[in-house]
Amino acid sequence: MITIKDIARVAGVSHTTVSRALNGSPLIKPETRGKIEKIAAEMNYIPNVSAKSLVMKKTYTIGLFFSSIDQGTSASFLVDAIKGIHHALDENYSLTVHGIDGIRHLEGISPHRFDGILVMSQSDADNAFIYHVKKAGIPLVVLNRHLDDPGIANVVANDREGVREAIDYAIGRGHRRLAIMEGKTGFRSAAERKQGFLESLLAHGLSLPAEYQAAGDYSIDSGFRMMYALLNLPVPPTLVFCANDDMAIGAMNACFARGVSVPDQVSLIGFDDIVFASYTNPALTTIRKPVADISELGTRKLIELMLPPGSDHADAEQPGETLFVPTSLMIRQSVAAI
Repeated sequence: MITIKDIARVAGVSHTTVSRALNGSPLIKPETRGKIEKIAAEMNYIPNVSAKSLVMKKTYTIGLFFSSIDQGTSASFLVDAIKGIHHALDENYSLTVHGIDGIRHLEGISPHRFDGILVMSQSDADNAFIYHVKKAGIPLVVLNRHLDDPGIANVVANDREGVREAIDYAIGRGHRRLAIMEGKTGFRSAAERKQGFLESLLAHGLSLPAEYQAAGDYSIDSGFRMMYALLNLPVPPTLVFCANDDMAIGAMNACFARGVSVPDQVSLIGFDDIVFASYTNPALTTIRKPVADISELGTRKLIELMLPPGSDHADAEQPGETLFVPTSLMIRQSVAAI
């Protein structure tokens, strides 16, 4: 196995210089660093991360924490989050994935285990965990849920505006009997999406009857069951907004099972724009929430916060910056004109 001493002999420098060059030390001149990196690549040098961790006093581990992995986090949401993180994360780092609801002892979340933490927050109940991480001094970025805290970095999409745009579009196509299939109770995303739905109805002088409010939980199964109930109403809605695409797919299957045509008899709108949304029959009109983009941007922000004070790109002055990623309305074939 090639070591830094082997590289030092070829480069004609000390092994300390090689170590500093490969670790990005500002003490090494750029031309020297370039020469050493070239030699290391030619010799197929593979860093010993364990040894590097001891020397640098780092774990080389990033923790990704969801409110829950078992409840309310779809497989596509999880995949998109991890995909975005890996676009930005250095290959030397390991990513571990956890559910906050599965943590028994917060004392185990410490700088000895994590160099940085990303929280894909879906619920206000995550605050105890978030503030434990902050108090522990671990660099932290909260994704997906807006926090009114100037001391915590935030990357979010505006779900409310995205839903409002989609419902404005549906009303513009002539729909007046609109129902909502809500997300998981207690999740901020569910509340934000419902608020956008209500704001659009209010702006157009429309009301939301109690029977047009279906309590889903972000699962395909709940979408199927809730759609069945809506179709059983004496006067069913002409359009159903589903708070995520998984429920919209369940709803579409319920329509198929009942012999109800989408969009001729009932129209559907989803949220997220998962990979299957454009392959349903008909293709699903939905709001694209760029989870991968949010995760990638949040990871880049976390890397900045992890840099030592005094580094060229260290972001000590704006640790609580809030970054917004826009949603997009993806118009396909699941909304008919009336």
